[in-house]
Amino acid sequence: MTDPTVLVIDDEPQIRRAVRQALAALPADTLEAATGAEGLALAAARRPDVVILDLGLPDATGLAVCRELRRWSKVPLLVLSARHAESEKVALLNAGADDYVTKPFGMEELAARVRAQLRRAEGEGMPSADPVVRAGALTIDLRSRTVARRGTPVHLTPIEWDLLRTFVAHSGRTLTHRQLFDAVWQQAHGNAQQYLRVHITNLRRKIETNPASPELILTEPGVGYRFAPDSSGDLAGDRPSDGEVGAGGPP
Repeated sequence: MTDPTVLVIDDEPQIRRAVRQALAALPADTLEAATGAEGLALAAARRPDVVILDLGLPDATGLAVCRELRRWSKVPLLVLSARHAESEKVALLNAGADDYVTKPFGMEELAARVRAQLRRAEGEGMPSADPVVRAGALTIDLRSRTVARRGTPVHLTPIEWDLLRTFVAHSGRTLTHRQLFDAVWQQAHGNAQQYLRVHITNLRRKIETNPASPELILTEPGVGYRFAPDSSGDLAGDRPSDGEVGAGGPP
């Protein structure tokens, strides 16, 4: 098997170098672009397995590059930015980005998130995926709509099941409150955050080993949630990570 190809679109040479070092542990072949136009051209010509996109490009906004890429490609797209505005993160996720990492970023966190996107893309390409999903002590049977934790059946309400099914279908991807709300409730109006808070809390009580410190359904503050079946809980941004890079760069 050949190593996956990751396209890094960032105008800062030091950030591209740091990303390249972080991905060496996968391992992965990296392509680099310093502008949005160059990045889109490389994406079209080389068809990478994952794209890492910075928002502060000299010739285009990250949102514009994201939207253009989504017009003709479903490649997993991870946004890398020093900007912390929740509205901007939500706009990018709604425009088709799959996840984001905020600068300064931890090397291990970035590599783990790229791995998650590669696994998700590989799973989507399989013609007949296994209906049984295992996440830590949890066993989820999508065909029979049953859940067990360490062999003990877990009773979920219809809404809790729909939430869990949505998380499993988008494992590793950050989902906004609105995306989850639309997937489960299919309503045009309503306070997505308010609806979700109670049901996510109840779901965590049933499936997490320690609901107060969740390891499966991770909170992305102000944005939404991410299902991380292989996470130890340290990738949600709740704890600092070693080897952080990118603190000094411009947004």
